[in-house]
Amino acid sequence: MLALVAGLVIFLGIHSTGLFAPDWRAAQKQRLGENAWKGIYSLAALIGLVLIVWGYGQARLDPTWLWIPPVWTRHLAALLTIPAFILLVATYLPGTKMKARIGHPMLLGVKFWAIAHLLANGTLADLLLFGGFLAWAVALFIVLRRRDRAAGVIRPAGKFSRDVMAVVVGLVLWVIFALWLHQWLIGVRPFG
Repeated sequence: MLALVAGLVIFLGIHSTGLFAPDWRAAQKQRLGENAWKGIYSLAALIGLVLIVWGYGQARLDPTWLWIPPVWTRHLAALLTIPAFILLVATYLPGTKMKARIGHPMLLGVKFWAIAHLLANGTLADLLLFGGFLAWAVALFIVLRRRDRAAGVIRPAGKFSRDVMAVVVGLVLWVIFALWLHQWLIGVRPFG
């Protein structure tokens, strides 16, 4: 469990430096140089991710159950991950109305993903992993929205056709992940 917690602290911490310690981050970038900073940032994120995956996998071998979720929560979780995939696509697809309206669709997608998995899983490791990402996404979303408002950020309105594309691509990716990749990567069949 220690590896999972350490991984979460490293991964979510490095992804929060620009918001919660912007002066420190800027000083490090200037001191080290852009490329060296990106290298250290990427290495720290990779170490955090590896610790999360390894720690979560180890915790699943001997789970500490906090609650036993009803079977129907799996189906609800599957439904809640659909908007997570759509919002993830909208993050990287330029010109969507979703991005213009939400501002930070990936963080909203992380919230959907985390809530879905908290509902369907009841171990301490699940609470740490998905609860940690949920808390991070909520805090980051609030900080970024406030920063955007203070800076007067106005995003282009976007086109409906781009939203349709985000929905279609998101649904296709969701089907591929739910039916095949989730089992292969995580070892759990969402519909099995």
